[in-house]
Amino acid sequence: MLYMQPLELDEIEDPELRDLVVRCEEMGVPGGPFARIIARKPEQAKATLSVMLLNFNEGNIDHRLKEIIRVQLARFTEDPYFSGLRSKQAQEMGVTEEEIDAGAGDYEDSDLFTEAEKVALRFADQMFLDSTKVDAAFYAELKKHYSEPQIMELGAFIALFHAAHMVMRSFGTPEATAH
Repeated sequence: MLYMQPLELDEIEDPELRDLVVRCEEMGVPGGPFARIIARKPEQAKATLSVMLLNFNEGNIDHRLKEIIRVQLARFTEDPYFSGLRSKQAQEMGVTEEEIDAGAGDYEDSDLFTEAEKVALRFADQMFLDSTKVDAAFYAELKKHYSEPQIMELGAFIALFHAAHMVMRSFGTPEATAH
């Protein structure tokens, strides 16, 4: 049951915001209901959706890895909406449910991920599960695989989508379909 109803597209008067909402729907993530709910506060929604689209769809970190991390975080927060969404880009890249399940599960022992990807997945789960483990030694490990701008990109992505998952879960949004 939804505690906050998404706006209909024709209820969004700001053309820039409407375009962002349409873009979110076309890309599959962050998805229509999330974008349409936060559209109730237009200036905040424009900033949030712009940053989410930029961080998720651009940058120097592989979109496939971002998609797996995004779902990992959604599952940690028990958010059925974002757990079930799959970005169109990830689908086109051939990201499988096996990869997503492994990334949200026992990725450390999985042959599906490189060591660099495992470190990125660990970064996401430790930021969520026990941020005290993200210390100088952990950053040294990250720097073996990623540049400082890439680490910042990963950190911002993790923080942004983790927060979005928690907010979306609190809206009481129903499950999204994975396919």
